[in-house]
Formats: sequence, C-alpha cells, structure tokens
Amino acid sequence: MINATKPVINNRFPASLPEPWLNQWNDLLEKESAVARVEWAMENLPSHFVLSSSFGIQSAVMLHMLTQVDANIPILITDTGHLFPETYQFIDQLTERLNLNLHVYSAKESAAWQQAKYGEEWNTDATALKTYNRRNKVEPLERGLNDLSANTWFSGVRRQQSEHREGLSVVSILRGRFKVHPIIDWTNRDVHQYLTKHGLPYHPLWDQGYVSVGDVHSTRPLTLGMDESDTRFSGGQRECGLHTDGDGI
Repeated sequence: MINATKPVINNRFPASLPEPWLNQWNDLLEKESAVARVEWAMENLPSHFVLSSSFGIQSAVMLHMLTQVDANIPILITDTGHLFPETYQFIDQLTERLNLNLHVYSAKESAAWQQAKYGEEWNTDATALKTYNRRNKVEPLERGLNDLSANTWFSGVRRQQSEHREGLSVVSILRGRFKVHPIIDWTNRDVHQYLTKHGLPYHPLWDQGYVSVGDVHSTRPLTLGMDESDTRFSGGQRECGLHTDGDGI
C-alpha cells in the first residue's frame, strides 16, 4: 500500500491542488507498479473514473489492467470516421472479450460531411490539421468526459512514445481533471511481456509493420530507414491535442 498523506479531495478539487501535493504523489508513485498506481488513484482521487483508449497497437494492456481493478469502468474512444477497418474489428473483439463498458464519441459532423465542407484538412497544413484534431478528437473526448462526469481520467500513454510524453508524470492535471498514466515508464518490452503473460493481442496491423495506428489517411507502417515518429503524419505533428494543454478546448 502506498503511504501518502493527502489533502481533502472533493469532485471540484483538481483546479486548486497545491503543487507540492502533486510532486509528493509523483515521487511516491514513480517507484510503484502500474497496478499499484491504478489502485492508489481509485482510492485517493475523485470519481468518476474513465479510461480513454485509441484501441491502438498496445491498447489491450490498459483495457485489461483497468478492468481487472474496476470491471465496469467506462471506456471512452473518439471515432474520427477514418479509422482502419481492422481497428473497428479490434474494438469489437476486445469489447466482447473483456466485456467493456464502451462509450463512443464522434464529431458533431460526420467524416463525409466534414470532408465535403473543409476538404482534406489533415493533408493541407499544420493549422488545418490542428483544427481537424480538435474537432474530431479533443472536442469529442471532452464532451464524453463531461457526459460521464469524469474527474479522473486514465490514459495509456508512455514516455517512450514521443518527446512531449517524455516529460509526463504518473499523475497530472489536464483541462481541470486529474489524469493518470499507470504505464508511463513502460518500455516496448514491458508491453510485450504483459500482453504475452495475459494472452492478449496486439492490434491486428502490428503483424503488417504498424507500430502506431490512427487514421487511415495519416498512418504508415514502419519500414527500413524510418523512425517510429515518421509513421504518423509523415513525421510531422506527433500530438493531436488529447494529451497536451496547448491544443485543448
């Protein structure tokens, strides 16, 4: 059991949390296992709890881990309408296997309507791509978190994945909510060992060389001479805004 004193927390607390408390928690949690981090968060941070998932390459790890602690935790996915067919199949597969409490959110305009109205924003420039991500990822996510009355949000991001994520802690505050990253310090090897131990699958496109999976129009398999970051948006904008303050709403 993690031994950490804490201030009195209520469901309106995150915005006024003194920084020393957050630092103390992270100092302690950095030394703990992923499961211990989840259990600590559920015991000490305000409900309601929600897990966001992209149903990407490694997503089965967090979906399995969190539902072992809380079988009915809401799972929130934002569907851009441009996901791979294999991703939709993977969603159905894991939802049935793990009996997920799945909540799907999308932009208020369909993918086809947006493309007719705005064109291929992901293929225009950085500003248009940011607008596309805000409309199709950040806004639906925030709407889902609000509908689910989420005060603590779990995510499976890892420091190994991008430069921005290298600086993330186990617990943070993002857009007025607690955000918890139980596997933030995990390596690709850690992920593989967990999936193997529990008989869980990678995303179906893993076997075709994909190391990260997002929209069909902006994801490529990893090939010789490429860096992992090159597989999304041709190595351009790596963060879509879900996990950063700057692109929030």
